[in-house]
Amino acid sequence: MNIREMAEQREADYLSPYASLSRNSRGREREEPPCDIRPVYQRDRDRILHSKAFRRLKHKTQVFLLPQGDHYRTRLTHTLEVAQTARTITRALRLNEDLAEAIALGHDLGHTPFGHAGEGALNEICPLGFAHYEQSVRVVELLEKKGEGLNLTWEVRDGIRNHRTSGHPSTMEGKIVRLSDKIAYINHDIDDAERAGILSEEELPEEFCLLLGHSTRERLNTLIHDIVKNSYDKPDILMSPEIAGAMQGLRSFLFDHVYYNPEAKQEERKAREMIQELYRYYNRHADRMPKEYLELIHQKNQPQERVVCDYIAGMTDQYAIDRFAEIFIPKAWRG
Repeated sequence: MNIREMAEQREADYLSPYASLSRNSRGREREEPPCDIRPVYQRDRDRILHSKAFRRLKHKTQVFLLPQGDHYRTRLTHTLEVAQTARTITRALRLNEDLAEAIALGHDLGHTPFGHAGEGALNEICPLGFAHYEQSVRVVELLEKKGEGLNLTWEVRDGIRNHRTSGHPSTMEGKIVRLSDKIAYINHDIDDAERAGILSEEELPEEFCLLLGHSTRERLNTLIHDIVKNSYDKPDILMSPEIAGAMQGLRSFLFDHVYYNPEAKQEERKAREMIQELYRYYNRHADRMPKEYLELIHQKNQPQERVVCDYIAGMTDQYAIDRFAEIFIPKAWRG
């Protein structure tokens, strides 16, 4: 028995009957020889971690566009916070931590520059539509490794595709990531909004804070414990109605006071227009995209509109700004 097989046996001996065992995975689209050390979900986690799309997340906006300060979240730090919360819950429930971590690390790989402003801009202008969760799956199935994709397991791809609010993950671990995503962004967006001077802890609705807590630490502790308590040895991931309602109430409050706040979003209009101008330009001049994207069109028969979205969605905030300046602003006018 090799190291991987021993690890798989430990999973079978210890994990909950509701866990997704590595040995029971539905597998990959392309069959591969198994690793002699790592079970399949651990291998997927490593592939995501070493991908180019993952590294670019550090230069993509979470909520605040190009914030002046070192401590605001980026798409990468958000991803790491989601992964940590998911791992904590998964370990407590004796579910598959490797699977949860792989889904969490991959869930936002397809996000655009400038956060949801960029996503909305592409969805509005592209006739094929655009959604970051579908794009994240496209990244791991096709775009990484020069059109080969990462060839991840079915369970990881399912969790990535279904991490959105309306998603229905097929595994317990995917359900945990779906909730962990919300837990992470609700709490860190409050923290970032306080740092930006947009709101204070005292302005948060007291009816929700009484249930969840009056600090990030307290709220994380309450939400994680509630999920563990209500889901332990059960075939679903559950929250108590009171805590779930308070979390949803706080999320709605953030939409009203942060996500749609004119001060927080004062640069979003410019970002949206820049993304749409880049889309129009590359749709007219597809030959000016890098070679790997042209190969998607001419060798893999991908629709040009979709490939233009692939190129723009893969950009970091600063790269998108640089491309816009290079295309539309005369050199003599650049600062």
